[in-house]
Amino acid sequence: MSREALLRKSQADLALERAAMQLGALLHEACAELQPFPSFPNAMFTTAIEIEGPSGPDRGCIVVAQDGELYELEVGVDHDAIEATGSWDPVTARKEELKKVNLHPRDYIVYAYNGLMAVTELLLEREEEA
Repeated sequence: MSREALLRKSQADLALERAAMQLGALLHEACAELQPFPSFPNAMFTTAIEIEGPSGPDRGCIVVAQDGELYELEVGVDHDAIEATGSWDPVTARKEELKKVNLHPRDYIVYAYNGLMAVTELLLEREEEA
């Protein structure tokens, strides 16, 4: 690759990283304003908003949490809790886990923007109701 081509690629990478950081900061600000943060639909313990990402490989259920960070939400059964209690209780047995996702800046930009739009819509709805 020529030196000019490598320089353009480097500049493009920096532009993506800068855009991702700026969107992340805006998302953190918006999430801090959205109090109380909404519960995830049908969740017992999780406050988060599901967001759409770029088309491509499925990353599972990506959400923005009240700290403004992006996570994958995994819902399942806590077999250890069932063993410890000796019975199957729907509340005790439910496992909701937020796992931090590590995204390339080009993917993060899409998720962060969509998350920012979702949080902004909720802020505007609450403002209208008040």
